[in-house]
Amino acid sequence: MISVIKIEYNGEYPNLCSGDLVVIIDDKRWEFPSHCMRSGGNVWFDKGWDEHVDSGEWSISEWLEGFPEDMKQAVTSEVNSNIRHGCCGGCV
Repeated sequence: MISVIKIEYNGEYPNLCSGDLVVIIDDKRWEFPSHCMRSGGNVWFDKGWDEHVDSGEWSISEWLEGFPEDMKQAVTSEVNSNIRHGCCGGCV
């Protein structure tokens, strides 16, 4: 049976990574803690102190207790398909 995965997320600039993530799998709702995701992006400064911001894929750093192990990869893929890739540089 193929599960239906829906993603809800309210993070936005300037704190794209600090939103609230909700994952719905076949009508079961999983509410993740704030700051549960990590951006594959990066903020850095060159020698002239000009700021550079790179985007990258999301990873989920805090999985909920009891979350189905076999759904983690599919949920991570769905997160990356539905949430704009960070890093927005808002924490610098």
